[in-house]
Amino acid sequence: MKVSKSFEVFAKEAPEVQSAWMETIHKLDTASALDKKTEELAYIAVMAAVRLESGIPFHVKMAKSNGATRSEIISAILVGLPAVGNTVINALPIAIDAYEED
Repeated sequence: MKVSKSFEVFAKEAPEVQSAWMETIHKLDTASALDKKTEELAYIAVMAAVRLESGIPFHVKMAKSNGATRSEIISAILVGLPAVGNTVINALPIAIDAYEED
């Protein structure tokens, strides 16, 4: 799966730091009590809420590969609406485009 341009540059320009970061990510993933689909949906919700839109396509594809539906992706993004307001809707077109890519 394709990662964001930012993450590509991170891996190229700081490979040791990126390796340590990925090791941490894998350890956190292993420690999670959530199934993969739920974890990805939750992560998409957080990314939309904090406006980290560059990673949304990757995580939408991960969620989809773990069985998430288009409606679940949309709901994950919109779950933050009451807490952070309509800034989460900026993630909708990005997520839908990623979901619909082959």
